[in-house]
Amino acid sequence: MITLAWRQHRRQLLFTLLGFAALAALMVPIGISMRHTFTDLGLPDCVRQLARGDLPPATAETCQGAFHQFSNRYGNLNLVAVLLLVLPMLLGLFWGAPLIAREVEQGTHRFAWTQGISRRRWALVKFGLVVAVTTTAAVCYGLGMSWWVSPLTEAAREGRFGFIVFDLQGVAPIGYTVFAVALGIFAGTLGRRMLPAMTITLVGFIGIRAAVAVLARPHYQPARTAEFAVIGEGPLPTNRGDWILSSGVRNADGTMVAPDAQIRCPPGVQGPAGGPCGSELGVQPGAYNWQLYQPADRFWLFQGIETGIFVALAALLLYLTLRQIRRIA
Repeated sequence: MITLAWRQHRRQLLFTLLGFAALAALMVPIGISMRHTFTDLGLPDCVRQLARGDLPPATAETCQGAFHQFSNRYGNLNLVAVLLLVLPMLLGLFWGAPLIAREVEQGTHRFAWTQGISRRRWALVKFGLVVAVTTTAAVCYGLGMSWWVSPLTEAAREGRFGFIVFDLQGVAPIGYTVFAVALGIFAGTLGRRMLPAMTITLVGFIGIRAAVAVLARPHYQPARTAEFAVIGEGPLPTNRGDWILSSGVRNADGTMVAPDAQIRCPPGVQGPAGGPCGSELGVQPGAYNWQLYQPADRFWLFQGIETGIFVALAALLLYLTLRQIRRIA
């Protein structure tokens, strides 16, 4: 059975390897160029000093300019990162969806399931082979993308929690890939034809991924709050890498008067209307800047939680698939 499964899927494996080789040939030179530029601009020292919190004001201005220069040069790579998000879904479409749908559509399941091999054994061998291959691909993809995006995340204010980059690196791509493949396999028992199965996989994957990222991810752990006075010397304190969920300016009684804004006024400075700084926005004495955030050091915890969610969903889908194939005539 294992030999037969290998013969059936070796062409898919070859095309997958060729696709990853082409991707590596494109991305590795860009990654090397980013790392060289990051080093030439002196950004590794800036990142280390920011992490220690001992960046002198003069050096801070130089580092801000270097970060800005790096972002201007490589910021457009975020569009490339968006395209890379679809790789787990493609594995689900072309490895998971055809597994059962193609057999049923072509009628070969009647032969495969009546030759002394039970449906359960056929399914377990097939599932095991496909999940092993795609998981290996996901591990390589996750490691490669972690290396590739690290200069971008270190240069970005939101760090590894940034939009898109969280999904590209670490162990999360493993969970996404296993889920996409399991969803494709399960979709094959519902659509029983290639096109409907691929459509279910596409819509289901995008919908569940978006729901988890937008509705669940911000609440994996209770968010923390930070408060900074409106009146004070120097710029507002910042902690690069934190995921800012919400921010604004609140009056002393907690009323939000300027959502999605931050104000820093030196003592004695007047606003445009001649009143205290910020009075044109409704800011009153005792106002403070407020932030709701997830700390940067929770990155791996959030990666583990999200991976666990998608692996659990994949296990549930494979269990439902085993039950469903018993009903296929």
